[in-house]
Amino acid sequence: MTRSPLTRDEVLAAAASLVKEHGPGGLTMRGLAAELGTAVTSIYWHVGNREQLLDALVARTVTEMGAIRPSGRTPVERIVSVAGGLRRELRARPHLIALVHERGLTERMFLPAQQALVHEVHAAGLRGARAADAVRAVQFQVVGFVLVERNRERSPAQSPAEGELWALPQAPPTAPQDPALTRALSRPVDPEQLFLLSVRALTESLLAPAPG
Repeated sequence: MTRSPLTRDEVLAAAASLVKEHGPGGLTMRGLAAELGTAVTSIYWHVGNREQLLDALVARTVTEMGAIRPSGRTPVERIVSVAGGLRRELRARPHLIALVHERGLTERMFLPAQQALVHEVHAAGLRGARAADAVRAVQFQVVGFVLVERNRERSPAQSPAEGELWALPQAPPTAPQDPALTRALSRPVDPEQLFLLSVRALTESLLAPAPG
């Protein structure tokens, strides 16, 4: 059966898959050609050299990150949904996000999510510097949470476990005698539940009426 002509989108999709699996260092023109079952010259014809290919992957990633859309009935629900969508996108393509950062396009990549957050904090009645602080606080919360998640996933099992902390010699004498807390801290972390809890609490605090 005759293969349909190769397209630029197919080349970029295959390159993105290789980067996700092996990192930028695992992307070679020969390897990409082998993945697609075509000649290296065909890859060059569609996307240029390797640097041009990486630039095209960065542009593609920036475009994909713009697909985040809020959902929910209240500003808090909609802001939490934007934060959750941003977290999922960042976790889905860490190596591609690193490429975006290396090329100085991080702020542009975050712009669609930032615009969505601005719309929602305006809908909640925030303006000026307070609105800007709310938008940035949510963005930093998402990015920081994702970085902590990745570090935990890459690190070996933590020792001591959270539930053992009160037994350490340096534990403060006022450490709580709270068996339920100790049991809860000794269980594995549920990142999804913890993320939603933290970003919702942050958002509710940011949107609360200012004192006075």
